[in-house]
Amino acid sequence: MTSKNPTHPLQVHNFRAYLTSRFSMTLGQYAMILIIGWQTYNLARDAGMSIGAASGQLALIGLLQFLPLFVLTPFTGLAADRFDRRILALLTILLQMLCAGTLGWFTYAGTLSLPILFGVAVLLGIARGFAGPAYSALAPNLVPKTLLPTAIAVSTVAWQLGTILGAAMGGYLYSLSPALPYGVGFGLYVVGFIALSSVGKVPQPAMKKDQRPIGAIVDGLQYVGRNKMVLGAITLDLLAVFLAGANALLPVFARDILEVGADGLAQLAMAPGIGAALTAAYFSFRPLKTQVGPKMLWAVFVFGLATIAFAFSRNMAFSLAMLFIIGSADMFSVYVRQSLIQLHTPDDKRGRVSAVSQMTISASNEGGDAFSGALAYAIGPVAALIAGGAGAIVTVLLWSRIFPVLRTTKTFDPPDDLLEGDQQKQTQAQTQ
Repeated sequence: MTSKNPTHPLQVHNFRAYLTSRFSMTLGQYAMILIIGWQTYNLARDAGMSIGAASGQLALIGLLQFLPLFVLTPFTGLAADRFDRRILALLTILLQMLCAGTLGWFTYAGTLSLPILFGVAVLLGIARGFAGPAYSALAPNLVPKTLLPTAIAVSTVAWQLGTILGAAMGGYLYSLSPALPYGVGFGLYVVGFIALSSVGKVPQPAMKKDQRPIGAIVDGLQYVGRNKMVLGAITLDLLAVFLAGANALLPVFARDILEVGADGLAQLAMAPGIGAALTAAYFSFRPLKTQVGPKMLWAVFVFGLATIAFAFSRNMAFSLAMLFIIGSADMFSVYVRQSLIQLHTPDDKRGRVSAVSQMTISASNEGGDAFSGALAYAIGPVAALIAGGAGAIVTVLLWSRIFPVLRTTKTFDPPDDLLEGDQQKQTQAQTQ
């Protein structure tokens, strides 16, 4: 039952259903992404490719997932602001169900090939391009204004946990049966579809009636460029994770450096998830309230250091410890960044700003996968991660100077004029 005067977002039915859907979808999505990388690398190595050449195939998988997101970003954000965000999210779930079913069938039949993996990677990129802005922009419309900061934090934590725990789950399921991650992923998509279908009609701010689609897209991009807090937070993550992303090369380390196989891959993928889960649990009891900007910068700094240490490691236990720290630091920075972005963005622009944020997340993740794979092809996987970790540290130092607002932001509280403007727009939308 929904409380008449809820004191927490989880007391609101629509938000509980939304959270269930987003978490289920993200679990299934990232379980698939890990296994797609593992199967790509193994098919390439079994075909006689060198470690460097096989790493290049991982780069191609990352690129094929990133390009649709990059090309479609302006339009996916506009769609999230213009159309029913629930319907858009439901359609993306259906497309991802198709991807899971396709890969599950070919894996079970033993006929999976690199072209099939590449084709599904493109479809996943399209689905994720529309899903990110729709889900992110929907969350703030489901709860009262007083609960908005908590709702954003809970939604962000659920997404981040899903990305990391989903990868860990995929690794362990694959060790039981190669097709199992796709079957479980399909089931999780079904759960997500049913949960989101139960969300009732929610108010959505009206866009300017005299604004054409291209003008609306440009308006959203200009807002990101003008708001130094939003721009600094988005680009900090873009560069740091783009340069220092270790996830893309986990198959390389599992098979050819640490030599721990599929079971070891599952453990490597789970370690960041445990770090992220414990960090999220801590924030659920002790929400971050002070010095949020400086602490985000320190988290990214630690992320870079731990990446360098992981690259040097040849001991499984130490590698797991470094990945644990990587996951914890990543969760810390994502929690702060996403809360700042959502709270410092007007509701009528959240879809487009969320699309820009989603594009940078994809650029840092899938684009970073392509960069890491290409760099590993050129200089080797170990040197690639060392260089990437050092690059993340340099990014923190530069961004603290280029965007001093990140050093001076003490709390999540948005400007008063932004909150008043949002309230007026929501009132107008409800009366139309």
